[in-house]
Amino acid sequence: MTTPPIHELTDRARDVFRIVVESYLDNGAPVGSRTISKISALNLSPASIRNVMQDLEEAGLLAAPHTSAGRMPTQSGLRLFVDGMMQASAPSAEERAAIEARAGQAGPVEEALANTTATLSGLSACAGLVLVPKSEPVLRQFGFVPLSHDRALAVLVGEDGSVENRVVEIPGGIDPVALQQAANYMSAMLAGLTLADARARIERDLRQQRAALNSAAAALVERGLAVWSEDGGRRPVLIVRGQARLIDTAATEDLDRVRQLLDELEGKEEIARLLDSAREGEATRIFIGSENKLFALSGSSVIAKPVRALDGRVVGVVGVIGPTRLNYARVVPMVDFTAATLARILA
Repeated sequence: MTTPPIHELTDRARDVFRIVVESYLDNGAPVGSRTISKISALNLSPASIRNVMQDLEEAGLLAAPHTSAGRMPTQSGLRLFVDGMMQASAPSAEERAAIEARAGQAGPVEEALANTTATLSGLSACAGLVLVPKSEPVLRQFGFVPLSHDRALAVLVGEDGSVENRVVEIPGGIDPVALQQAANYMSAMLAGLTLADARARIERDLRQQRAALNSAAAALVERGLAVWSEDGGRRPVLIVRGQARLIDTAATEDLDRVRQLLDELEGKEEIARLLDSAREGEATRIFIGSENKLFALSGSSVIAKPVRALDGRVVGVVGVIGPTRLNYARVVPMVDFTAATLARILA
Protein backbone atom coordinates (compact mmCIF):
# COMPACT_ATOMS: atom_id res chain seq x y z
CA MET A 1 0.00 0.00 0.00
CA THR A 2 1.32 3.41 -0.99
CA THR A 3 1.03 6.08 1.70
CA PRO A 4 -0.74 9.18 0.33
CA PRO A 5 1.18 12.47 0.45
CA ILE A 6 0.03 14.96 3.04
CA HIS A 7 -1.51 17.33 0.48
CA GLU A 8 -3.91 14.60 -0.67
CA LEU A 9 -5.59 14.43 2.74
CA THR A 10 -8.63 16.57 3.36
CA ASP A 11 -8.43 19.29 5.99
CA ARG A 12 -10.67 17.18 8.24
CA ALA A 13 -8.46 14.11 7.79
CA ARG A 14 -5.29 16.11 8.49
CA ASP A 15 -6.78 17.53 11.69
CA VAL A 16 -7.90 14.14 12.99
CA PHE A 17 -4.62 12.53 11.99
CA ARG A 18 -2.57 15.24 13.71
CA ILE A 19 -4.57 14.89 16.95
CA VAL A 20 -4.19 11.09 16.96
CA VAL A 21 -0.43 11.27 16.39
CA GLU A 22 0.25 14.04 18.91
CA SER A 23 -1.87 12.35 21.57
CA TYR A 24 -0.21 8.99 20.94
CA LEU A 25 3.27 10.50 21.09
CA ASP A 26 2.32 12.22 24.34
CA ASN A 27 0.98 9.23 26.27
CA GLY A 28 1.66 6.14 24.16
CA ALA A 29 -1.96 4.99 24.15
CA PRO A 30 -4.32 4.45 21.20
CA VAL A 31 -6.73 7.34 20.70
CA GLY A 32 -10.48 6.86 20.39
CA SER A 33 -13.08 8.99 18.63
CA ARG A 34 -14.69 10.15 21.89
CA THR A 35 -11.35 11.35 23.19
CA ILE A 36 -10.80 13.36 20.02
CA SER A 37 -14.25 14.89 20.17
CA LYS A 38 -13.61 16.04 23.76
CA ILE A 39 -10.10 17.43 23.37
CA SER A 40 -10.44 19.09 19.98
CA ALA A 41 -12.37 21.96 18.49
CA LEU A 42 -13.27 20.08 15.33
CA ASN A 43 -17.02 20.24 15.98
CA LEU A 44 -17.36 16.69 14.73
CA SER A 45 -19.43 13.93 16.27
CA PRO A 46 -17.68 10.74 17.44
CA ALA A 47 -19.34 8.93 14.52
CA SER A 48 -17.90 11.37 11.99
CA ILE A 49 -14.48 11.10 13.61
CA ARG A 50 -14.69 7.30 13.45
CA ASN A 51 -15.38 7.49 9.73
CA VAL A 52 -12.35 9.72 9.18
CA MET A 53 -10.17 7.41 11.28
CA GLN A 54 -11.38 4.44 9.24
CA ASP A 55 -10.34 6.23 6.05
CA LEU A 56 -6.92 6.98 7.56
CA GLU A 57 -6.57 3.34 8.55
CA GLU A 58 -7.38 2.20 5.03
CA ALA A 59 -4.74 4.64 3.77
CA GLY A 60 -2.16 2.91 5.98
CA LEU A 61 -1.64 5.88 8.30
CA LEU A 62 -3.44 4.57 11.40
CA ALA A 63 -3.89 1.13 12.92
CA ALA A 64 -6.13 -0.38 15.58
CA PRO A 65 -4.21 -2.66 17.96
CA HIS A 66 -7.47 -4.25 19.09
CA THR A 67 -10.95 -4.46 17.62
CA SER A 68 -12.55 -2.17 20.21
CA ALA A 69 -9.54 0.05 20.81
CA GLY A 70 -8.74 3.46 19.41
CA ARG A 71 -6.21 4.16 16.70
CA MET A 72 -2.46 4.74 16.75
CA PRO A 73 -0.14 5.88 13.96
CA THR A 74 1.61 3.29 11.84
CA GLN A 75 5.27 3.63 10.98
CA SER A 76 4.21 5.16 7.65
CA GLY A 77 1.93 7.51 9.55
CA LEU A 78 4.76 8.63 11.82
CA ARG A 79 6.98 9.24 8.80
CA LEU A 80 4.28 11.35 7.14
CA PHE A 81 3.79 13.34 10.35
CA VAL A 82 7.51 13.95 10.91
CA ASP A 83 8.14 14.97 7.30
CA GLY A 84 5.05 17.04 6.66
CA MET A 85 3.19 18.10 9.81
CA MET A 86 5.53 18.31 12.77
CA GLN A 87 5.94 21.74 14.34
CA ALA A 88 9.33 21.75 16.02
CA SER A 89 9.83 23.59 19.30
CA ALA A 90 13.25 25.04 20.06
CA PRO A 91 15.03 23.98 23.27
CA SER A 92 14.31 26.20 26.24
CA ALA A 93 16.94 28.55 27.65
CA GLU A 94 17.43 26.15 30.56
CA GLU A 95 17.93 23.18 28.25
CA ARG A 96 20.43 25.06 26.08
CA ALA A 97 22.32 26.21 29.18
CA ALA A 98 22.50 22.64 30.52
CA ILE A 99 23.94 21.29 27.26
CA GLU A 100 26.45 24.13 26.90
CA ALA A 101 27.57 23.83 30.52
CA ARG A 102 28.43 20.14 30.20
CA ALA A 103 30.15 20.61 26.84
CA GLY A 104 32.22 23.49 28.22
CA GLN A 105 33.55 21.72 31.30
CA ALA A 106 37.33 21.53 31.62
CA GLY A 107 38.96 18.17 31.06
CA PRO A 108 39.60 15.64 28.29
CA VAL A 109 37.46 15.90 25.17
CA GLU A 110 36.12 12.38 25.68
CA GLU A 111 34.83 13.38 29.12
CA ALA A 112 33.10 16.46 27.70
CA LEU A 113 31.48 14.30 25.02
CA ALA A 114 30.30 11.74 27.57
CA ASN A 115 28.90 14.45 29.86
CA THR A 116 27.12 16.24 27.03
CA THR A 117 25.67 12.97 25.76
CA ALA A 118 24.40 12.16 29.25
CA THR A 119 22.74 15.58 29.45
CA LEU A 120 21.08 15.08 26.06
CA SER A 121 19.86 11.70 27.29
CA GLY A 122 18.33 13.23 30.41
CA LEU A 123 16.61 16.08 28.57
CA SER A 124 15.22 13.89 25.79
CA ALA A 125 14.33 10.86 27.95
CA CYS A 126 16.19 8.72 25.39
CA ALA A 127 19.59 7.11 25.23
CA GLY A 128 22.16 9.61 23.99
CA LEU A 129 24.70 8.68 21.32
CA VAL A 130 27.78 10.41 19.97
CA LEU A 131 30.20 9.09 17.35
CA VAL A 132 33.55 10.79 16.76
CA PRO A 133 36.73 9.75 14.97
CA LYS A 134 39.35 8.47 17.37
CA SER A 135 41.89 11.26 17.54
CA GLU A 136 45.39 10.26 16.53
CA PRO A 137 47.95 11.01 19.21
CA VAL A 138 50.77 13.40 18.41
CA LEU A 139 54.03 11.66 19.19
CA ARG A 140 56.43 12.93 21.86
CA GLN A 141 58.49 9.87 22.71
CA PHE A 142 58.77 6.28 21.60
CA GLY A 143 60.50 3.30 23.15
CA PHE A 144 60.92 -0.48 23.03
CA VAL A 145 61.10 -2.70 26.11
CA PRO A 146 62.27 -6.31 25.52
CA LEU A 147 59.85 -8.94 26.80
CA SER A 148 61.33 -12.13 25.40
CA HIS A 149 63.65 -13.24 22.59
CA ASP A 150 60.94 -12.58 19.98
CA ARG A 151 58.64 -9.98 21.56
CA ALA A 152 58.93 -6.40 22.78
CA LEU A 153 56.66 -3.77 24.22
CA ALA A 154 56.33 -0.69 22.00
CA VAL A 155 55.62 2.33 24.22
CA LEU A 156 54.17 5.50 22.73
CA VAL A 157 53.97 8.73 24.71
CA GLY A 158 51.75 11.46 23.27
CA GLU A 159 52.08 15.22 23.50
CA ASP A 160 49.05 15.22 25.79
CA GLY A 161 50.81 12.90 28.24
CA SER A 162 48.88 9.81 27.20
CA VAL A 163 50.77 6.52 27.16
CA GLU A 164 49.86 3.51 25.03
CA ASN A 165 51.55 0.12 24.93
CA ARG A 166 51.46 -2.55 22.25
CA VAL A 167 53.21 -5.92 22.11
CA VAL A 168 55.13 -6.37 18.85
CA GLU A 169 56.93 -9.35 17.41
CA ILE A 170 60.65 -8.89 16.80
CA PRO A 171 63.25 -11.07 15.09
CA GLY A 172 64.53 -13.68 17.50
CA GLY A 173 67.79 -12.79 19.19
CA ILE A 174 67.86 -9.21 17.93
CA ASP A 175 70.61 -7.03 19.38
CA PRO A 176 69.28 -4.78 22.19
CA VAL A 177 71.30 -1.98 20.59
CA ALA A 178 68.98 -2.16 17.59
CA LEU A 179 65.97 -1.69 19.88
CA GLN A 180 67.55 1.38 21.43
CA GLN A 181 68.61 2.73 18.06
CA ALA A 182 65.07 2.38 16.69
CA ALA A 183 63.57 4.08 19.77
CA ASN A 184 66.04 6.95 19.65
CA TYR A 185 65.39 7.55 15.96
CA MET A 186 61.63 7.63 16.43
CA SER A 187 61.76 9.97 19.42
CA ALA A 188 64.16 12.34 17.64
CA MET A 189 62.67 12.36 14.16
CA LEU A 190 58.96 11.84 14.73
CA ALA A 191 58.18 14.06 17.73
CA GLY A 192 55.33 16.44 16.99
CA LEU A 193 53.85 14.28 14.20
CA THR A 194 50.65 12.24 14.12
CA LEU A 195 50.94 8.52 13.48
CA ALA A 196 49.88 8.97 9.87
CA ASP A 197 52.46 11.70 9.25
CA ALA A 198 55.12 9.75 11.11
CA ARG A 199 54.55 6.65 9.05
CA ALA A 200 54.67 8.66 5.81
CA ARG A 201 58.00 10.22 6.84
CA ILE A 202 59.49 6.86 7.82
CA GLU A 203 58.50 5.28 4.53
CA ARG A 204 60.01 8.21 2.64
CA ASP A 205 63.26 8.23 4.63
CA LEU A 206 63.74 4.48 4.34
CA ARG A 207 62.94 4.54 0.64
CA GLN A 208 65.44 7.33 0.06
CA GLN A 209 67.93 5.66 2.44
CA ARG A 210 68.09 8.81 4.55
CA ALA A 211 67.57 7.04 7.88
CA ALA A 212 70.81 6.26 9.74
CA LEU A 213 69.56 2.83 10.78
CA ASN A 214 70.70 -0.71 10.19
CA SER A 215 68.22 -3.11 8.63
CA ALA A 216 67.09 -4.58 11.96
CA ALA A 217 66.39 -1.17 13.53
CA ALA A 218 64.63 0.02 10.37
CA ALA A 219 62.33 -3.01 10.47
CA LEU A 220 61.53 -2.30 14.13
CA VAL A 221 60.64 1.31 13.39
CA GLU A 222 58.25 0.27 10.62
CA ARG A 223 56.71 -2.46 12.75
CA GLY A 224 56.32 -0.21 15.78
CA LEU A 225 54.23 2.35 13.92
CA ALA A 226 52.34 -0.25 11.90
CA VAL A 227 50.97 -1.79 15.10
CA TRP A 228 49.03 1.36 15.89
CA SER A 229 47.65 1.67 12.37
CA GLU A 230 46.60 -1.98 12.33
CA ASP A 231 45.00 -1.52 15.73
CA GLY A 232 42.42 0.85 14.30
CA GLY A 233 43.86 4.23 15.28
CA ARG A 234 41.20 5.92 13.18
CA ARG A 235 38.30 3.71 14.22
CA PRO A 236 35.36 5.84 15.37
CA VAL A 237 34.59 6.06 19.08
CA LEU A 238 30.99 5.54 20.11
CA ILE A 239 29.71 6.86 23.44
CA VAL A 240 26.29 5.70 24.68
CA ARG A 241 24.69 7.21 27.77
CA GLY A 242 21.29 6.83 29.43
CA GLN A 243 20.24 3.32 28.41
CA ALA A 244 18.21 3.08 31.64
CA ARG A 245 15.95 5.88 30.41
CA LEU A 246 14.61 3.50 27.77
CA ILE A 247 12.88 1.53 30.53
CA ASP A 248 10.00 3.88 31.32
CA THR A 249 6.52 3.17 32.64
CA ALA A 250 5.14 2.39 29.20
CA ALA A 251 8.12 0.23 28.33
CA THR A 252 7.48 -2.12 31.26
CA GLU A 253 4.36 -3.23 29.40
CA ASP A 254 6.56 -4.44 26.54
CA LEU A 255 9.64 -5.84 28.22
CA ASP A 256 10.55 -8.05 25.26
CA ARG A 257 10.95 -4.95 23.07
CA VAL A 258 13.08 -3.23 25.71
CA ARG A 259 15.31 -6.29 26.13
CA GLN A 260 15.73 -6.46 22.37
CA LEU A 261 16.69 -2.78 22.22
CA LEU A 262 19.22 -3.11 25.04
CA ASP A 263 20.73 -6.11 23.27
CA GLU A 264 20.98 -4.05 20.08
CA LEU A 265 22.75 -1.28 21.95
CA GLU A 266 25.46 -3.77 22.91
CA GLY A 267 26.37 -4.06 19.22
CA LYS A 268 28.27 -0.79 19.17
CA GLU A 269 29.94 -1.52 15.86
CA GLU A 270 26.55 -1.78 14.15
CA ILE A 271 25.32 1.43 15.80
CA ALA A 272 28.50 3.20 14.75
CA ARG A 273 27.79 2.21 11.15
CA LEU A 274 24.23 3.49 11.45
CA LEU A 275 25.34 6.84 12.85
CA ASP A 276 28.10 7.06 10.28
CA SER A 277 25.43 6.85 7.55
CA ALA A 278 24.06 10.16 8.87
CA ARG A 279 27.31 11.96 8.06
CA GLU A 280 26.16 12.73 4.53
CA GLY A 281 24.01 15.81 4.02
CA GLU A 282 23.21 18.77 6.20
CA ALA A 283 19.85 17.78 7.65
CA THR A 284 19.05 15.75 10.73
CA ARG A 285 18.37 12.10 9.87
CA ILE A 286 15.39 10.36 11.46
CA PHE A 287 15.20 6.56 11.28
CA ILE A 288 11.79 5.24 12.36
CA GLY A 289 11.35 1.60 13.33
CA SER A 290 12.09 -0.89 10.57
CA GLU A 291 13.40 1.84 8.25
CA ASN A 292 16.68 0.71 9.75
CA LYS A 293 17.25 -3.04 9.98
CA LEU A 294 19.30 -2.78 13.16
CA PHE A 295 16.37 -1.60 15.26
CA ALA A 296 13.55 -3.24 13.32
CA LEU A 297 12.85 -5.86 15.99
CA SER A 298 12.69 -3.43 18.89
CA GLY A 299 10.64 -0.84 16.98
CA SER A 300 12.93 2.02 17.94
CA SER A 301 13.69 5.38 16.37
CA VAL A 302 17.05 7.10 15.95
CA ILE A 303 17.56 10.84 15.45
CA ALA A 304 21.08 11.73 14.30
CA LYS A 305 22.80 14.95 13.24
CA PRO A 306 26.28 15.46 11.74
CA VAL A 307 28.61 17.64 13.81
CA ARG A 308 30.39 20.06 11.48
CA ALA A 309 33.44 22.21 12.08
CA LEU A 310 33.55 25.84 10.92
CA ASP A 311 35.16 24.76 7.64
CA GLY A 312 32.33 22.32 6.94
CA ARG A 313 34.19 19.13 7.84
CA VAL A 314 32.11 16.45 9.53
CA VAL A 315 33.87 15.80 12.84
CA GLY A 316 31.27 13.55 14.44
CA VAL A 317 27.63 12.51 14.71
CA VAL A 318 25.35 13.04 17.70
CA GLY A 319 21.91 11.56 18.27
CA VAL A 320 19.43 9.74 20.45
CA ILE A 321 17.60 6.45 20.35
CA GLY A 322 14.21 5.81 21.89
CA PRO A 323 10.78 4.31 21.23
CA THR A 324 9.04 5.24 17.98
CA ARG A 325 6.58 7.31 20.00
CA LEU A 326 9.21 9.78 21.20
CA ASN A 327 8.48 13.51 21.04
CA TYR A 328 10.07 14.27 17.66
CA ALA A 329 9.03 17.95 17.67
CA ARG A 330 10.99 18.53 20.87
CA VAL A 331 13.88 16.11 20.46
CA VAL A 332 14.92 16.94 16.88
CA PRO A 333 15.77 20.60 17.70
CA MET A 334 17.52 19.43 20.87
CA VAL A 335 19.77 17.12 18.84
CA ASP A 336 20.42 19.98 16.39
CA PHE A 337 21.47 22.29 19.20
CA THR A 338 23.70 19.64 20.77
CA ALA A 339 25.42 19.07 17.42
CA ALA A 340 26.12 22.79 17.10
CA THR A 341 27.47 22.89 20.65
CA LEU A 342 29.75 19.87 20.17
CA ALA A 343 31.08 21.35 16.94
CA ARG A 344 32.83 24.02 18.98
CA ILE A 345 34.80 21.51 21.07
CA LEU A 346 35.52 19.05 18.25
CA ALA A 347 36.60 21.62 15.65
